[in-house]
Amino acid sequence: MTVTGVYRHTIDTKGRLAIPSRIREELGEVFYVTISMEKCLTAYSSESWDRFMEKIKAMPRVKQNKMRPLFAHAAKCELDSQGRVLIPQALRDFAALDKNVAVVGTGECAEFWDEDAWNAIDVVETTPENIAEVLQELDF
Repeated sequence: MTVTGVYRHTIDTKGRLAIPSRIREELGEVFYVTISMEKCLTAYSSESWDRFMEKIKAMPRVKQNKMRPLFAHAAKCELDSQGRVLIPQALRDFAALDKNVAVVGTGECAEFWDEDAWNAIDVVETTPENIAEVLQELDF
């Protein structure tokens, strides 16, 4: 599974977000959304979430406790017949998702960003210098 691309969508007044078809293909009909280490949300397919859970279960309890916020704020999301998911208000508040959303594929998962916040990060990260640095770190 590889989640790629940037898609621009809006959240409706009920908090529903249309998931782009290419992202739906990778995430599946049921997936998990939780807070991120940045001001966005991260969506994991059920398979990715299960692998994540296995890693957590293998950790000592003290380290597991550090993961508490990811689970406390996670939501199991199911696509409706129109390919939308309801993003809980608390998650929308965390990522400041109000109307315009960038759905960003990041390889193993997808991120949901406020479009303006994404644009600010994208302009910084998408420079030849930054791309060269990343490729060098990956030894490409």
